Amino acid sequence: MKHASLLGLTAATHTPFNADGSLNLAVVEQQAKHLMANGVHTVFIGGSTGESHSLSLTERQSLAQRWSEVVRNTSLRMVVHVGANCLSDCRALASQAQELGAVAISSMSPSYFKPKSLDVLIDCAADIAAAAPDVPFYFYDIPVLTNVHFSMPEFLTQAPARIPTLSGIKFTNPDLMAYQLCLRANSYKWDVPFGCDEFLLAALALGAKGAVGSSFNFAAPIYLRLIEAFQKGEINAAREEQFRSVRIIQLLASYGYMGAAKAVMGFLGVPVGPARLPNGNLSGIQITELRQKLETMGFFEWVKR
Repeated sequence: MKHASLLGLTAATHTPFNADGSLNLAVVEQQAKHLMANGVHTVFIGGSTGESHSLSLTERQSLAQRWSEVVRNTSLRMVVHVGANCLSDCRALASQAQELGAVAISSMSPSYFKPKSLDVLIDCAADIAAAAPDVPFYFYDIPVLTNVHFSMPEFLTQAPARIPTLSGIKFTNPDLMAYQLCLRANSYKWDVPFGCDEFLLAALALGAKGAVGSSFNFAAPIYLRLIEAFQKGEINAAREEQFRSVRIIQLLASYGYMGAAKAVMGFLGVPVGPARLPNGNLSGIQITELRQKLETMGFFEWVKR
C-alpha cells in the first residue's frame, strides 16, 4: 500500500446544515467548487470543523457518501475523519471510507473514556485502521479538544508495528519541539501535516510540507501566498500573510469561532448554515457587525485569487 502525502493545503470542511439543524448535503457541491476555485485540492471531512461529535453515525456516513460523489472526476482528494468515542462506529466509518475511495482516513483519540496509556491509544488506533486495510491511516492529535496527551514522537516509534497502514500524524498541537521530532522520525519517513493555522509559518520553517486547517475554507489565498513567499525566501511578506490569518482567527474567535466561521462562508456565497449545539451561532446584529469588521480589516480583498 502506498502511503498518502497531504502536501499543500487540506481544508477541514464544514458540515452544511439547514436552518433547522438537519443535514443540507446539496451544499457540498458548492463547497467543493469554492475550494477548487481557491486552490485547495484535498478535503478533510467530518473532523472538528465538520462538527463530527455532533453528528450521528448515519449522518456521518451520508456526509462521506455525498462528498465521494462530488469529488469523483475532479481534482479533489477526500480524507475522511473516522474518530469517535465508540470504536464500532469508527470501524464502520473506516470501512465505508475505503469503499468510497478515500485517499486516507484519520482518527482522533476517544475522549470521554480516555486511553490510560500510549499503549492503549495505539490499540484503539490499530483497531480502527484495521477496518480499512487498503487505506493510509493518520492519527489525529488534537489534545486541546480531546484532553488526551501522549508523546507523538513515541507514538511514531511504537505504532508502526501494530498499524501497518500508518502514514503519519495530523498534528494539531502547538508543541513545535515534538513536531520537529515527528518530522525527523525514522529519517523523515512520516507525513506530518500541521494543524494550527495561526502559526503555519513557524511549522514551514521547521520543515512542514502540508497543513490541514479550518480557515483554509475561507482564506486559502492568504495561506497560498504565505507558502509561496516562504518558498521564495520573502520572509517579511510571509509574516504579513500569517498575521492576516491571526487577525481573522482572533476576530472570529471573539464571536465563537465555529458559528462565526460558518457565517463567513455565507458571506462568500457558500451557505453552510448554522452550527449545531453545543456550538453557538451569531445573532443577526452580530452577523452584520462581523461583516463590517471584516470589510474594514480588508478581508474580502485578502481572499481574492
